Formats: sequence, C-alpha cells, structure tokens
Amino acid sequence: MKSTRRSLWLALLAALALLAASCGAAEDAAEEVVDEATEAVDEATDGDDGAEEEPADDEAAMEDEGEDADANEAASDEPIKIGALTSLTGPFTSWGLHVEAGLKMAADDINANGGVDGRMIEIVVADDQSDAEEAVVQFERLLEEGVVAVAGTISSGVGGATVGLAESNQVPLFLSKAGSDALLTADSRYTFRTCLPAGPMLAVPWAQYAGDQGFTKVGQMIADYAWGQSFLAASVPVFDDAGIELQSEVAPVPEQDFTTYLRSLDEFGPELILATGHPPGSGPILAQAADLGLNVNVAGPGSSMTAVLEAAGDTAIGRYADHSCANYFSDDYAELAARYVAETGLGFMEDDAVAMYAVVNAVADAVATAGDDTAAIAEHLHGQSYTSPGMAYPLAWTEWGELAQAQMVLVAVNGGPAPEGLNEAGDWWVDELFTSEPLEPYVPGS
Repeated sequence: MKSTRRSLWLALLAALALLAASCGAAEDAAEEVVDEATEAVDEATDGDDGAEEEPADDEAAMEDEGEDADANEAASDEPIKIGALTSLTGPFTSWGLHVEAGLKMAADDINANGGVDGRMIEIVVADDQSDAEEAVVQFERLLEEGVVAVAGTISSGVGGATVGLAESNQVPLFLSKAGSDALLTADSRYTFRTCLPAGPMLAVPWAQYAGDQGFTKVGQMIADYAWGQSFLAASVPVFDDAGIELQSEVAPVPEQDFTTYLRSLDEFGPELILATGHPPGSGPILAQAADLGLNVNVAGPGSSMTAVLEAAGDTAIGRYADHSCANYFSDDYAELAARYVAETGLGFMEDDAVAMYAVVNAVADAVATAGDDTAAIAEHLHGQSYTSPGMAYPLAWTEWGELAQAQMVLVAVNGGPAPEGLNEAGDWWVDELFTSEPLEPYVPGS
C-alpha cells in the first residue's frame, strides 16, 4: 500500500512540473512547484511509514503464526510408530502371531481413547522369519520408517543379531522370549526384557518346584543355540545346589524327531522333563515322550499353549507344564483375554500377547512424557514400574535392562472347562503349579 501511494505522489509531482512548464512560467517558478511537490511527497511518505508499516508487520506476523500453527498441527497429527519385529514365519511363528496381536490390541485401545495427546499409535510390522540375517534387514527398515521403539523378539538368535543395532542407534528394543544371558551387557541401556528373564533366572523356579515335589531326577532337552546353551549353563549349578540329579540332551533347533534323545532320558528315569531349552520342539517332545511311555510332566519354554495343544492333542492333558509371565488366574487377565479372544480370533491370549500389550502402554507413557526422542524414551522407561492387566509382575528394569521384579507362574494343562470366553482354542485350561518369589536379576557376566 505504501508503494502505491508513493507512485501516486510521484505522478502528481510530474503533472505539476508539466503544468508549470506548459503555462510558460519561468524556470524558477517550475522549480518552486517541483520543490513544493517533493516536500509534500516526503511528508506523505513519512506518514505512510508510520501508519502503514505496522499493519504490514502485523499481517506478516499473522502469516507466520498461521504457518507455525499448521506445523504444530501437522506434528501433533504424526503417528507414533512402534515396530513389531517378530517371527511370523519360521519355527517361532506360534509366538509371533500373538506378539503382533497383543501390540495391535494395545494400540487400538489407546487410539480409541484419543491416542497420546491426540496422536495415534501405529504398529509397523516386520517379519524376522526366525532368522538372524533377516532380522537385521527388517530392523534397519523399521529405523528408516521412524519407529520410536521395536518390540517382539522371540528367538535368542534374532536377539543376538539386533541388540547391537538397538544400542548403537539408541532405539528401545523389547525382547519377548529371547532369554539368552548373553543378550544384555553391563553397558546395555536400550534393550529391555519383558516376558522371559535371563536363562539363569528361569532355572530357579523350576528347581524350586522340583524340590517342593520331592523330585530327585530331572531330565531336559536343550536346543543347540544361544538360548538353549544359556539355560543349560544355568540349570546345572541350580539343580546341583538343590540336590537334584540332572541329565541334559542337546538337539538341533529344527529337530522334530526326539526319539533317540528321549530314549536316553528314559533310561535315566526322570520325574520331570524340562523342554524349556528347546522351544520349537515342545509339542513333539511331549507326544513322543508319551509314545515311549515316559509318563511324566514335560515342561515347556513359555511356549504358545495353543500350538502345543494342537501338536500333542489329548496327550498334553494332565502332562504338559509351562512357565508364564501372565497370571491366567487374575480378574484383569480375564477381562483383557475375553476381549482378545473375541477380537483376534486366536482362541487364547498367550502370555506374549499380554506382555506386548504392556509394552505399547509403557512406550505410550514414555512418549507422552519424553516426546519422540528415542534416547529420552529409554531413559524414562528405566525409571518406571508398569503394572499392566494380566501380567504376573510389574515391568521394571535394572539399568542394563534385565527384569527387576520378575515372578514366574508355573502352570499345568488340565481338561477344562475354561472360564467362559477365555479359551476357544480347545477343551482345556490351566492349573497353577507354583509361583516364584521375585527373582534376583541376573547380572551380566556373573
């Protein structure tokens, strides 16, 4: 507007000069007219600078404020991305399906209640294929997607390939069932256990249970990879201290025919068989042990209960035992699981789903407090203790990411019926065998 007025004054100035010249006035008269017009222009434009500059500044400020508001609104609308890096194919698929479902159910619940300060949770799914190399590829893809955390690792082999990436990129990684004691170091700050403590911790409740039952001989099947070897190394001194004789058989991870190993155990005469060290083989081990007449409980590795029952059928009833991070006997588990069964169609809410439901809520809490910075999220998590529906213990961590308050629930399968709405996967339910006291956190390298 200021430039328009200046143009008008300049046009008037020129007109006056022409008028003076055309009227045959003397040169001095023309100059006088020009000087008077110039002085008028200066006065007018000085007035413009005072009157028009402020509205122009206000207009620009309003435009800037509008742009800032648009930017803030866009930021508030950005989803909070959490990576689901788990096994949707390969030998650990039965765990991975429930990991994915638990993560998504928690996200849906949070989103239905307005999200985190208006921002929605988005679960970005990646299949590690139960393979370490593929897990690295998928982890890096999730980082490119902009996730604030990654959750759902089942295999200790996959965990071994990804914990370094979590630490170097300062992105929280939540292990579900990867229990190798080698996964955490004293310097770990971005890796968190959830549903399975380190192998040395897990051997303790099983030894306590065997001692309570008066068992003198326990056999076990060990998968020849990081988790199995971790459990083997831990279980030998734990059972020795309990005065219980232990015989271990080591088999490859993909093994499905355990007859030879079980015959060796049969000769030993165990009163309990631990298959906690061979997760993929739980169902076949149970069925083949029954075929050989080994009529003792077979304890699984925190397995998918539905997968074991599908593989072993009626053989599992009264014989299959397992440990769990879920308290299947609590009211809050019943409420959560009834919705899970109805909404997912998976039949039974496994403990991995319970743990991952807790993880999403923990991450949401951290983002609400610390924002999207992944290092700040991890720092916030280390200072918290989260009680979540269905969990047997609060999620709380040592400074290196080990479970600080873990209590394992040992259960055995019975013939049911299950409480209404809690199991559509078969005619079975579970009894509580033993619940441990809070386990002392394992210190890396000890």
